[in-house]
Amino acid sequence: MLVSRIIRPYYKLFKREKNIQTRWRDNDIYGHVNNVVYGEWIDSIVNKYLIEKCSLEPLKSPLIGFVVSSHCEYYSPISYPSKISAGLFVKRIEKASAVGGFIHVFVDRINRRPQTINDEMKKQLLSISNIID
Repeated sequence: MLVSRIIRPYYKLFKREKNIQTRWRDNDIYGHVNNVVYGEWIDSIVNKYLIEKCSLEPLKSPLIGFVVSSHCEYYSPISYPSKISAGLFVKRIEKASAVGGFIHVFVDRINRRPQTINDEMKKQLLSISNIID
């Protein structure tokens, strides 16, 4: 079994991690995980946290998160059947958004306009940040 050893400059900042098993279908023609799969992993760890810790109910919550920016830095190729550890931390919280490598702006479900992050969500986001509120 291959285990990817990746240089992780932000490793000490991670407050939550999720282990992910790569799948055969994740590989591209070049024999490594395709770049779009990384976005799926990011989306999964962010939304898992929002649902489990911030009480987000994607189909019911009055506040929903729109991704307005995302990026990924690649340090080493990963191929099936590697296992990876996806890390999560919050870099900055603004009135209507939380910033990391994935920017979510929280909007009203009906009007789709930015809304203030509620206190419970802010508390949970702060718990995985290095921010002093």
